[in-house]
Amino acid sequence: MTSFPSKPVEPQRIESRREISRLDSFPDSLVTFIETSKHRNIDDNLTLTMSIFDQQRLTNDTFKLDIERMARGWYSDKYFENIMAMLTSLAQQKYHYTAQVASKPYSLDVGNLQVEMQFFTRRAGKTLICGVDKALAMLRGACGYVDEIGKFINTFHDLHVEAVHDGCVTHYNGEPKAVQPVIRVRGRYRDFALLETPMLGVLTRASRVATNVYETLLAAKGKPVLFFPARFDAHEVQAADGYAYAIAVQRYNHDFGTHVTEFVSTDAQGDWWGGYGGGTVAHAAIACFLGDTAAAMMAFAATRPASIPRIALVDFNNDCVGDTLQTLQAMFARYCELKNIGNEEEAKKYVLYGVRLDTGGNLRDASITPLGDPALDLGVNPRLVFNVRQALDNAVNLISVPHGCEEILRDYARRVKIAVSGGFAPDKIRKFERLQVPSDIYAVGSYLLSNDDKTNTDFTADIVRTRLNGDWHDSAKVGRGPADNPELERVESGK
Repeated sequence: MTSFPSKPVEPQRIESRREISRLDSFPDSLVTFIETSKHRNIDDNLTLTMSIFDQQRLTNDTFKLDIERMARGWYSDKYFENIMAMLTSLAQQKYHYTAQVASKPYSLDVGNLQVEMQFFTRRAGKTLICGVDKALAMLRGACGYVDEIGKFINTFHDLHVEAVHDGCVTHYNGEPKAVQPVIRVRGRYRDFALLETPMLGVLTRASRVATNVYETLLAAKGKPVLFFPARFDAHEVQAADGYAYAIAVQRYNHDFGTHVTEFVSTDAQGDWWGGYGGGTVAHAAIACFLGDTAAAMMAFAATRPASIPRIALVDFNNDCVGDTLQTLQAMFARYCELKNIGNEEEAKKYVLYGVRLDTGGNLRDASITPLGDPALDLGVNPRLVFNVRQALDNAVNLISVPHGCEEILRDYARRVKIAVSGGFAPDKIRKFERLQVPSDIYAVGSYLLSNDDKTNTDFTADIVRTRLNGDWHDSAKVGRGPADNPELERVESGK
């Protein structure tokens, strides 16, 4: 169950999002070269603000929704289209339904009935809400009806809409009548009936991803969590998922007063909030050099801007310690050579920022003495990380060092960070942190998209009140009812 501090601290704020394209600071003196480019570094402590953090909402200028087809039901469950058509027909017929409510007779114009609908999740415990701005953009752009000549008439201005901001937190204790709505809509039901499906969909996915990320950040205790799930889903969801990730990072920083940096792997994941993808080499790059990790990294260092962190993937040959030391020796030798001739700028290209361990879960690294327990022997396990850290810290005694560069190497190698990936989720990260494993960065992929009994974040929309002769009456299904959320704010038609 995700836990959130009850008294969040104030976040660090900046003035703009998309305009920022440079890195402001690195804590490591070895990595100080910064260029104005789209490349962001893991150590960049710049925190971007949005939504609940600056009270601004994203609009369809960002989302670029297919409003025309959405307004006509293309993305809606078919029964909503049938309901809308039925209500439209009844309105045209001036049909009225006679009902007894609280012992009073009412003649209801069902086709034009005004309702109150609330959108909420029942994920156990606390949920980090995301997707509200996109859901509101759907409502703002596609609420309305098609007139007798086939023209779509937008009626958003006739609705009374309240919503929380992306980045707020809701709590659910298992009582269906005690949910916390994140959107509340009052208005003629047939004007927005078609939008329930896409609105629920975006709220469900975005809030699930955001909450999963937040849970992972809690486990990592402030260490960077790289967002690596792009390859596990369709490319069309990258922007929305990356935004949910950024909201979670901001919420974590907000709650704990930290400056964890957002780090995504594709440009699309940063599209909505001004971020850009980062990363260095893949196994495929090493394969292009027939498994020579050091050669691949030297080529990468020579050809790519120094602003891109050099993180060597060292498990290709299932010898993380060996490939780490070979890469370190090659990079450091060139670094020293360039420093000695006064070429400081070129030398910065050969700073080894980190190594990444990604050993398959069915493999035992060459450095691991078998103990007979898969959890202790296979994959990226605590012993492997300790082995690599020990090798880095003792590199001066393990590799050839240019004359007079021993102390420089000690400092250079000590600053090399260890990133771990491959099957990481909160439970495994908590284990690493409990054992004080010297991993500096966690790269997490498929868990952040997971949808199981613990992470299910499905949203529901209920009609809970109807307007009868000017008065609002409770009309929820049995077991449900109108609920409140103190963070709901009025959404004006012009915002």
